Amino acid sequence: MSEQKERMLRGDLYIADDAELAEDSRRAAELIEAFNLSSVRDLGARHALLNTLLGKLGEGVEVRPPLQVDYGYQISIGSRTFVNFGAVMLDVGRIAIGEDVQIGPNVQLLTATHPIDPALRRDKWEAAEPIVIEDNVWLGGGVIVGPGVTIGTNTVVGAGAVVTSDLPSNVVAVGVPARVVRTIDADAPAATNQRA
Repeated sequence: MSEQKERMLRGDLYIADDAELAEDSRRAAELIEAFNLSSVRDLGARHALLNTLLGKLGEGVEVRPPLQVDYGYQISIGSRTFVNFGAVMLDVGRIAIGEDVQIGPNVQLLTATHPIDPALRRDKWEAAEPIVIEDNVWLGGGVIVGPGVTIGTNTVVGAGAVVTSDLPSNVVAVGVPARVVRTIDADAPAATNQRA
């Protein structure tokens, strides 16, 4: 494994202009191209492409194309999760998506970061911080999740929100930046938690 790939996988500063990373990126681009062009009539082929591309794919996952990733192998998606059209998952860092997650259209999960220091940026150094989406989270359409964020179990993030810091379990969060506006009683009867 190349030094730069090792640095990337550790979450250290690294330079992406590396032959091994370029090959990994090309592989992902080819698989994504095939996935995004696949027929809705051949869901088996779509699932096989995702199994090859992603680090882990649970049972009963549905991902609607188009999808964009950096490498794919740093993404895990838990069982019964649904990913709607237009997802962008920049997996320079690890992206762990739990079970029964609902991801709306045009959601972006962005692990990549760049140094504040302009000299380091000019020299093309970059890094990443992992994203964790725990079980039964719902991300509304157009949500952006930034590097290093964990979103707790059962949490709902309203459409268009930008999540820049961790969100606890059992809350509804909205806005830019996302802020908690209410809690969810996970033990309450279903009817009392119907509206965000």
